[in-house]
Amino acid sequence: MFIAVALVAANMRMTITGVGPLLDEIAVDQGVPTAALGALGSIPLLAWAAFSPLAHSLSARIGLSNAVTASLAVLIAGTIWRSLPGSPINLWLGTALIGCGLSVANVLMPAAIKRDFPGRLTLVMGAYTALLSGMGAVMAGIAVPLSHLPLGDDTLGWRLALLLTGATLPLAILVWIWANARRTAQSKRHGGLADPVEPSTTTAGIPLTDKAGRRIWRDPLAWLISVYMGTQSVTFYVISTWFASYETSLGRSPVVAGVELMIYQFFGVAGSMLVPVFARGRMARWLPAALPAIGLVSWVGMVLLPAAMVVWIPIGGMVSGALLTMSLTLMAQRARTQEHASALSGMAQSLGYSIAALGPISFGWLHALTGGWVAPFAVMWTAAAVALLVGLALRRPGFVLEPRG
Repeated sequence: MFIAVALVAANMRMTITGVGPLLDEIAVDQGVPTAALGALGSIPLLAWAAFSPLAHSLSARIGLSNAVTASLAVLIAGTIWRSLPGSPINLWLGTALIGCGLSVANVLMPAAIKRDFPGRLTLVMGAYTALLSGMGAVMAGIAVPLSHLPLGDDTLGWRLALLLTGATLPLAILVWIWANARRTAQSKRHGGLADPVEPSTTTAGIPLTDKAGRRIWRDPLAWLISVYMGTQSVTFYVISTWFASYETSLGRSPVVAGVELMIYQFFGVAGSMLVPVFARGRMARWLPAALPAIGLVSWVGMVLLPAAMVVWIPIGGMVSGALLTMSLTLMAQRARTQEHASALSGMAQSLGYSIAALGPISFGWLHALTGGWVAPFAVMWTAAAVALLVGLALRRPGFVLEPRG
């Protein structure tokens, strides 16, 4: 089961992070400006915002394991569809289908880990997150070299490179089905439930009342945490979509640009691991504001002093990973009960990804409008500034769904 979880995690970001480094190549082939493809980075986020709330209903109807299997099958279908020659609509609809598949898996995989590894939750969740981020980084680095591999008198091209972002998906789905079949058989032999996810529980197996789910949207603290989640996501997905194109505009080759994006995201894995080290004592109160402040220095430096990119990439990457971990930690810390935490997580992820989807689109629109990079990067700077202000507001202690004087 651990191998199955690891294989699923390895495939959760590769289909997304492989797109950004190929944008210039796709634009030339399609005969459109690169900026016109900016929405490709936002489509999965819009799908996550729209379909994540439906993941629990699906798992309640067909079981958690079957729901994850279905989401992986949709992910395979979207990856193939996106790479089909012919109408440009294949690229867009395939990407949308990828987003739908990932929206379900994003929600249910943590629930599967909680179900199957209750005694090793922190260890397995850490491995899951590291593989998710790490393999996404690898694909960002190798997407362009894959597209340049020789194929007779030609090269593989971007279509086959995007197809190869899902090369290990069939293995992941086969191992997932096999491992869950074994688990189900063992559970039945011991008189247990085959797939213990009841309609009355959340995807984490925690009771969630409609009352809490409705009230959370009227809670000011929940809105602050949701905006924090959204603004930090803007910075990550703008970089994932546009950093390689910015690097090539500076004179770097597409291969080098993809490798530097890979390095950026690898530093994000390290940043995620450092949050528990610093989130102690008095520093814990200031960390939500300190992280976007440090990131802002890096993201401004990328534009105003690109010669120092060797400094900005590690700093920005570490902050990016740390901000995601900080967001998820806030969802757990600022709720008294598991029920409230589940309601807060649902709101923060739905609203957060809705905000995040605006990032790559706005960046591309401003780049097309101005022809430069300062105005587009101002999208990231604004998001980081908002996250800083929200982080300062979050210094005050408090919990969601509780009266405040």
